[in-house]
Amino acid sequence: MTARRAPALSGVVRAPGDKSMSHRALILGAMATGVTGIDGLLEGDDVLATARAVEAFGADVERLGEGRWRVTGHGGFRQPAGVIDCGNAGTGVRLLMGAAAGYPITVTFDGDASLRQRPMKRVTAPLAAMGARFQWPGEEDRLPVTLTGGGLSAIDHVQSVASAQIKSAILLAGVNAAGVVTVAEPVPSRDHTERMLRAFGAEVGVLPQEPGWRITLTGGQPLTATPVSVPGDPSSAAFPLAAALIVPGSEVTVEGVMLNPLRTGLFETWREMGADLTVSNRRMAGGEEVGDVTARHSKLHGVVVPPDRAASMIDEYPILAATAAFADGATVMRGIGEMRVKESDRIALMAAGLQACGVAVEEEAEGFTVTGGPVRGGATVTTHGDHRIAMSHLVLGLAAAEPVTVDEPGMIATSFPGFVELMSGLEAEIG
Repeated sequence: MTARRAPALSGVVRAPGDKSMSHRALILGAMATGVTGIDGLLEGDDVLATARAVEAFGADVERLGEGRWRVTGHGGFRQPAGVIDCGNAGTGVRLLMGAAAGYPITVTFDGDASLRQRPMKRVTAPLAAMGARFQWPGEEDRLPVTLTGGGLSAIDHVQSVASAQIKSAILLAGVNAAGVVTVAEPVPSRDHTERMLRAFGAEVGVLPQEPGWRITLTGGQPLTATPVSVPGDPSSAAFPLAAALIVPGSEVTVEGVMLNPLRTGLFETWREMGADLTVSNRRMAGGEEVGDVTARHSKLHGVVVPPDRAASMIDEYPILAATAAFADGATVMRGIGEMRVKESDRIALMAAGLQACGVAVEEEAEGFTVTGGPVRGGATVTTHGDHRIAMSHLVLGLAAAEPVTVDEPGMIATSFPGFVELMSGLEAEIG
């Protein structure tokens, strides 16, 4: 797929549903008793894999229309008939393992070649400390893995890395554990699980401590079905907004974007770089503040991104790096070693792709520095099937002197189905 230098982009679009909340709505709906209606569900490949998984665990799952789904839960997970294949969904498999650990079932989790390369012990270790048992048929720490759950006890867990996936797996397991589960986070990570557990009737405590906060959940609380409205995904909204910032003459509005302060680090960073970024029509949806975000072409300058901001924008560093390529001076991104164990080594792939397009990049173990200037483009970028690497370089190509091609665009559908159509509607030349 190739992106070519675009004329001024303009238009109003709606971001696809937030992926993090979509996974959680399906899983909690299946754990609960009753009918959970979900509006705005992201229908990307990752979330659809989670929908198939919760159906295999005994929930009734129905698609009623675009983004409208109904999950009928029967008070918990049941023994599935076969392997739970999570495709490429790292969030899906880790949260599902946490939820399944609380029930007396034995289940094997697997995924595609990319997911099989991602570390799992960061989640299975605390679940094992709670009493879950794991068997690794192949390489330890890598899928496939067989889990036997039930009979869990609460733990006090201190996060060594800011990870909502680890925290969420522990809390979901804690719903069916004996005692009070606590998770201490020196650096707060996204709090969608805590918010949604409350919506499903659980009492979840969040206490400030120095540094960070401490989350508590008493086990044995029943979950009751509730309607869930999924707001727009800020990680997906970042791509059309970034395109507007770097393509001269552009003005693009993305409606209904989630503005949870633990998810808006990219917007804050862009503003520090001089971006003309405004928010209007702030409102509440699904327990989250949302708004309409408008980006206009801006003269950007490099900044040093605070490492403690990483938790609020870890998925957005690839598109930040692409916009930094057009900024005056250096943009320094450190404390982001977590990027190396995402769907790919995102630091290495972004560095290689930007360098192939004529951008100056200095790679480090825990980050990289991008020095902006005229962007030549004219390269075919290796993505290793990573959707964010692909979309970031396609956005880069809209303002580069020469076209930019990505080698494996198919994975874009994991998080942003309709990406090409949405961008084309803004007059972007991608195809």
